[in-house]
Amino acid sequence: MAPKVLISDSLSEAAVQIFKDRGIDVDFQPDLGKDKDKLAAIIGDYDGLAIRSATKVTEKILENATNLKVIARAGIGTDNIDKDAASKKGVIVMNTPFGNMITTAEHAIAMMFAVARQIPEASASTHAGKWEKSKFMGVELTGKTLGVIGAGNIGGIVCDRARGLKMKVIAYDPFLSEEKAQKMGVEKVELDDLLSRADFITLHVPYTEQTANILSREALAKTKKGVRIINCARGGLVDEEALADALKSGHVAGAAFDVFQVEPATENPLFGLPNVVVTPHLGAATTEAQENVALQVAEQMSDYLLTGAVSNALNMPSVTAEEAKVMGPWLTLAGHLGAFIGQMTDEPIKAINILYDGQVSQMNLNALNCSVVAGIMKRANPDVNMVSAPVVAREKGIQISTTNQDKSGVFDGYIKVTVVTAKRERSIAGTVFSDGKPRFIQIKGINIDAEIGSHMLYTTNEDVPGIIGALGQTMGANGVNIANFTLGRSAAKGEAIALLYIDGPAPETALKQLRDTGLFTQVKELEFDVA
Repeated sequence: MAPKVLISDSLSEAAVQIFKDRGIDVDFQPDLGKDKDKLAAIIGDYDGLAIRSATKVTEKILENATNLKVIARAGIGTDNIDKDAASKKGVIVMNTPFGNMITTAEHAIAMMFAVARQIPEASASTHAGKWEKSKFMGVELTGKTLGVIGAGNIGGIVCDRARGLKMKVIAYDPFLSEEKAQKMGVEKVELDDLLSRADFITLHVPYTEQTANILSREALAKTKKGVRIINCARGGLVDEEALADALKSGHVAGAAFDVFQVEPATENPLFGLPNVVVTPHLGAATTEAQENVALQVAEQMSDYLLTGAVSNALNMPSVTAEEAKVMGPWLTLAGHLGAFIGQMTDEPIKAINILYDGQVSQMNLNALNCSVVAGIMKRANPDVNMVSAPVVAREKGIQISTTNQDKSGVFDGYIKVTVVTAKRERSIAGTVFSDGKPRFIQIKGINIDAEIGSHMLYTTNEDVPGIIGALGQTMGANGVNIANFTLGRSAAKGEAIALLYIDGPAPETALKQLRDTGLFTQVKELEFDVA
């Protein structure tokens, strides 16, 4: 059955056609996002939800989203999505950060020109039949210092355009390296330095705990007198009350805002002040940007639902279509390793340590980690998946560590998972053979070569004669066919293990008979999700 996608906001018809061309069953209801009750009533029918800003994806909506796998926002901001609730539900949240980069950057530059030359006020005055030429004295951008807070995708474009205007560009961004700054032709500075030197300040950072009120009252007091401030990024980055006071005192010469702490903004401390340019969140409002983000949403969602490729996800590591093809068997193996340990571990887990050796160490380890953790967590919560598993682990206080190393043994690559509890450590390793099939190659430090089946029987015992006979005879007497039989031991007369791949579930009577023999220290039936 084809995946089913709901579009609940206004989106380009071209995006709808992409879904259809890719074989996705698409339901286009552009006004549905405004009716949260109706959305909650029907969301359970869909695998994917494509939205813009009108749809609010709340915890209540997600509770009803029984089949939902992915939510994609046509645009950058995802404030209208409860990402924590989505992650716990196992739903991937995507955005489209690149489709409107140029448009938003151009809007910031336009706002900078507007406030520098007081264009909106001059236009309103002239429309009113006045001719107040001497009233609107502006300033040039050429030769001025532009302070860019956040030199990522959009901020980087602003830096490039500003250099073209012959401005001196300084940038504050903790993630900007000196080498990258040099390539961009900008000077990397600390925030206080930027505040004291910039003639214009423009913000291009997301709203986070670290960036909230980054231009606080104290920060604004450190700015150069006569500075002009532009915000086309996110509301809440600037203390709007403090900025209004600084504008009234003349310390700040002007401001241009496209975003506000509360939106829709019907009232605000900045409204009505002279030389303050305001627009209603138009940063991405161009024909080209709307088309770009719509097409990007359709492609991203189709790729994920049809091939498992993940791009621009906020709560899941990205996996390209090419990676998905190569990594597929390794992701499966990672899940099986986690499932083995999850089914074998009864006490609370303190830590999960994952070792990647050889060729697998060069792959997307974040995605592989998620698969391992999901496998471990599924025993306690069958609905957990690669998205929700890290959230569940974090809530339980489980520490997850990763080590990768060059090829160190006979295999081209392998994964080893070790779980630490208060009582013990338990480990298992596996690899993928050239036929693409995952294998277990080591359990508790004992080397084996075990094909993985849907139903498996695991036993431990002292290395003594009669084990193979007891296993075979008991399974046969209970009508259980053995597809594959693997043995391993630490040393002669030491600890030994057996792993049987059986055609179906073992009756409880068979497990009891094995335990009653007194030969086995452990008898455990295991299940794996094998396609």
